[in-house]
Amino acid sequence: MNDFTHSLPSVSLSDTEPLVTKADVLILGIRGTGTGCPEHENVADLLDLLGFTGERDQVMTFPAGERATAGVIVAVALPAEPSEADLRAAAARGLRAAPKGTAAIAFHPTSVEETVAVAEGARLGGYRYDRYKTSRDDSETSSEPREVTILSLFTEDSAALVEQSDAVTQSVAQVRHWVNASPSDQRPPIFADEIAAYSAAFVGNDVAVEIWDEVRLAEENCGGILGVGLGSAAPPRLVTLTYAPANATTHLALVGKGITYDSGGLSIKPAVALATMKMDMAGAAAVVGTTLAVARLGLPIKITTYACLAENMHSGAAFRPGDVLAMRNGSTVEIHNTDAEGRLVIADGLALAVAVKPDQIIDVATLTGACMVALGERTTGVLGTDEGLIGAVLSASRTAGESMWPLPITDEMGAAVRSSTIADLRQHDPKPYGGAMYAAAFLREFVGEVPWAHLDIAGPSFNNGSAYDEIPSGGTGVAVRTLVQLVRDMTS
Repeated sequence: MNDFTHSLPSVSLSDTEPLVTKADVLILGIRGTGTGCPEHENVADLLDLLGFTGERDQVMTFPAGERATAGVIVAVALPAEPSEADLRAAAARGLRAAPKGTAAIAFHPTSVEETVAVAEGARLGGYRYDRYKTSRDDSETSSEPREVTILSLFTEDSAALVEQSDAVTQSVAQVRHWVNASPSDQRPPIFADEIAAYSAAFVGNDVAVEIWDEVRLAEENCGGILGVGLGSAAPPRLVTLTYAPANATTHLALVGKGITYDSGGLSIKPAVALATMKMDMAGAAAVVGTTLAVARLGLPIKITTYACLAENMHSGAAFRPGDVLAMRNGSTVEIHNTDAEGRLVIADGLALAVAVKPDQIIDVATLTGACMVALGERTTGVLGTDEGLIGAVLSASRTAGESMWPLPITDEMGAAVRSSTIADLRQHDPKPYGGAMYAAAFLREFVGEVPWAHLDIAGPSFNNGSAYDEIPSGGTGVAVRTLVQLVRDMTS
């Protein structure tokens, strides 16, 4: 297991006055016209001179001179009454604009929750990935502060919650690491072993891990996972994580799509789409990261998690359009497009989840480009069978600061899924409309009567552009914060 513990900046709390805090950089939040920021008057002349207007996302860096103990001030625009999401994003923006050295963030949080949001923004916004850099020394690879102090009047009350948020941000960072890794270093057997090693290192015996190889998968009739993995020299794996505290009040099953590289198989993707297909395992990484964060927090819930790992390649052994696969739940599926492989591995995972009789099931998958067409690159689509569970996911996403939006599963999609003339189910619809709903309708066939929600993270799982807010370039770790918040809501 690689050591990525230096990937996030360290965060501490202090109630020191901003202008006299001992830091190299003071990151100063300017609320609206300066209301709530006593330091505003001290730097107002410079802000005016530099043309700081307080517009959203505006950040300016300038020498502090004699105005503060810190040598540099980074002014960050905030709304007059910022939300926790505003504070989280602004902390990340300010940190990215800051030069090397120690930093103090003065956003004048008005509650414990706001203090925690600033700390989360600093941690997530300061994420870096340098596994493949030839030099990993902080002085050479870091362009921003690695030691950050959050200035707040709520330090004593916030300390425990900030420490808890560290468990979540570390899980988000680990998910980002896994998504960012070279696909040749993250093939199914390697990824399965890394999950096991990471689980043992961070949560010890609190989480039981079991890995099924291709022989066991065949014995267990997991035809979806096996079928997708046929074309690869690296055989598929299924990783099951079980967190079962004695005081559990409910049982949640999580299923994640783990296509460690998706060439599209024989239905090969166009060249432009292949460059980022290492990210197709982000769903599996997210459900694993969520489980380990919940275990580290000791929340009273049982979680059974299935990471369905395969590499979708093209070779003489690869599965074909026209093949029929026998799935874990006994149904047969007619294949029409080998690039619609994610629903096949998730289907087996869902069938396994149903068998352990959970109270709810949630799957997370980079499933369809159609969801990106509908919702863009930054919003997760949420579909499912249970309005209460879908509502709870959406509520948790708002608290966590992750954009999610509900989509329906319409009746005609269910009928289309069952329209195969030679098998029980049709894997893919050739019509170019409603692809996200069709995929969800297909998955619905494998959940039985268990309340189920499906998170399509195809867009927000990977940022192929520049960093924004607390989201870095590359893997984002999306869904971990929402799912941990959901568990908190379920168990509160």
